[in-house]
Order: sequence, then structure tokens, then C-alpha cells
Amino acid sequence: MIKIYHNNRCSKSRCGLEILENSGKEFEIVKYLENTPSEEELIEIINLLNISPIQLVRKNEQIWKDNFKGKELSDSEVIKAMVDNPKLIERPIVINGNKAVIGRPPETIKEII
Repeated sequence: MIKIYHNNRCSKSRCGLEILENSGKEFEIVKYLENTPSEEELIEIINLLNISPIQLVRKNEQIWKDNFKGKELSDSEVIKAMVDNPKLIERPIVINGNKAVIGRPPETIKEII
């Protein structure tokens, strides 16, 4: 089943959700700010995206700027920062089987559905 990691306050995430709704396919919405992925789940997502953990971080968030910017962090420290501060996780993330994309721009979601 298709899964979207969604934040309703984000316009790109809302656009991504609309693409899924219009696809006619079944999907699950994960409100990741309320239901934060575990470290294991984030590692799985990062592996599906085929990126490094730092590429999943929203570096313009104030939390990042205040606490992490300019520091040398290991991959596990970056993942822990996202688990502790889910606002740092880039959005939307859409997973379909063994494929995943960050929906920026939202049209990239169409590639995996």
C-alpha cells in the first residue's frame, strides 16, 4: 500500500496528498508530527530514498539552525535529531512498495504511483 508522510500545514504536502487522492489508489496517511517514525523506520525510509540522512533534513527550520547547524554530526546523530524533532523531516515522503520519493516538487510522486 502507498504511504504518505504528511504535514497538513505544508502546501507541498497538501499538493502531494491531492495527487494521491486523484490517483484513485488506496493509500495511508501518516501524520508524522503526531506519529513520529522510529529510528528504524527513518533508516528504512532513507534507504528506500537512496539518500544520506542529512538530505532528509529541513535545514531552514529554526530548530536546525539553533541546535545543529555547523556541527559535525554522524548519520545516527542526524537520524536521532529528526526523531527528537520531527519538524526537521522533509515532506511529503511517499512510499510505494520498494520505491520512495520526497514530493518536492509534488509531481515527483506520480513517478512511483
